[in-house]
Order: sequence, then C-alpha cells, then structure tokens
Amino acid sequence: MNQSEGASEFKKGLQALRGGYLNSALGHMQKAVENDKNDPIYLSFYGLALARTCTDWAMAEAYCLAAVQMKPADVQLYLNLAEVYHRGARMQDALSALYNGLQFTKWDPLLVRAVEGFGIRRPPVLPFLDRKNFLNRHLGKLRHRLSGRSKVSALEGLRSTPS
Repeated sequence: MNQSEGASEFKKGLQALRGGYLNSALGHMQKAVENDKNDPIYLSFYGLALARTCTDWAMAEAYCLAAVQMKPADVQLYLNLAEVYHRGARMQDALSALYNGLQFTKWDPLLVRAVEGFGIRRPPVLPFLDRKNFLNRHLGKLRHRLSGRSKVSALEGLRSTPS
C-alpha cells in the first residue's frame, strides 16, 4: 500500500466515523495506520475509532497518547484523546488532556469550548457559603444576567498567561 492509498483509507474511515459506521471506520483506520505508523493523525483517529467501538480502551488510549507525543501542538489530537477518556468514563483524565492541550496550543478556542463543555463554573459569589446556598444561587443568577455570558468565560478566569 502506498501513501495515497493510506490517505484514501483514512478519508474513508473518517467519513464512516462521522456517519456512525463504526466497524467500517475501524477497518479503514487500521489500514491507514498499517500504511503509515508514524502519522499522528492516523494514530489518533484509529484510537478514537477503537474507543467508539468499545473494543480496547487501553489500546485506544495508547494510540492517542502516542499521537499527542508526536505532534503536541495539534488541537484535534487533544480532542480525540479527551473523547477516548470521556467514553471510558475517565472525566478527570479527559479534562487533564484538554488542559494540557491548552498549554501547548496557546489556548485554542476549540479546546476552551471543549473544557467549558465539561461544566467549568465560576466560583460562588460568596465563597464562604456553600454553592447550593440560597444566597449564592440567587446572586449567581443575578451575576449571570448582569455580566452577559458571552463576555468572559469562567475558563478565561483561570488563564494565567496572556495570548
């Protein structure tokens, strides 16, 4: 198999993955990886296909981690790794992968949105009271209405270095 056949298999696998044809996607991705074991994109999506078919969680993680180590500045590789962890019910590992990706990709907006999708929240208005306290709940709702959600995300408050 030559390089163009590997790319063709990858494209077929990606279409199958997006269409929900998981077994077909797994086969195509496996052929793409067999063609080029050093392509981090192929490795990552093969790991994702493994995770989506629930065939081998450890192998899926290994492929995605290898891909991230090969190309640490690629946003998609972190998203795939986080999805593998999420599907394996390893939420803390998924968040950790996304946070690592934020450091290497200079706070890419796709990763910021992915982290926010996990439910990062602002700190309680009155930190000395429990988050579920009546005052915190109502003051939080008021803060939300007054500040407008689109201005600054809760995650941006955690950002330590300007871009």
